[in-house]
Amino acid sequence: CPETILEKGRGGFPQINFQHGECTFCGICVERCPNNTLQRTDNNPPWQLKAHIEAHCLAKRGVICVTCGENCEVEAIHFQLARVQVPKVNLEKCNGCGACYQTCPVTAITIR
Repeated sequence: CPETILEKGRGGFPQINFQHGECTFCGICVERCPNNTLQRTDNNPPWQLKAHIEAHCLAKRGVICVTCGENCEVEAIHFQLARVQVPKVNLEKCNGCGACYQTCPVTAITIR
C-alpha cells in the first residue's frame, strides 16, 4: 500500500490503520489480495466501511471545529446548523477513505 495504511493484524491478516493516512483507492490491495476478500467494481470502494462521528466530537461539545468536513473529498460530511455547527455523515456518500479520521484532532471518528 503506497499510503502505508495496511498493516499486519491479528493472525497475520491485514488490517487498515487510518492513523497513517487515507485510502486513495489505488487498487493495489485488491490486486494483491490472495483470496479476493477485497473486490472493487466500477467506482465503488473495495469495502463497506463508513465514517461515524462519536459523542466526544468537539463540535458536539460546543467547540467550533469543521476539520472533518474540510477534508472530506466526496463531501459526505455536512454540518447541521445550530449554535455550533455539528457534523453529520451522509453514509450513502461516504466511501470510507479515512481522510476525516486522520485529521480529527480528538479522534472522534471511527471507520467501521
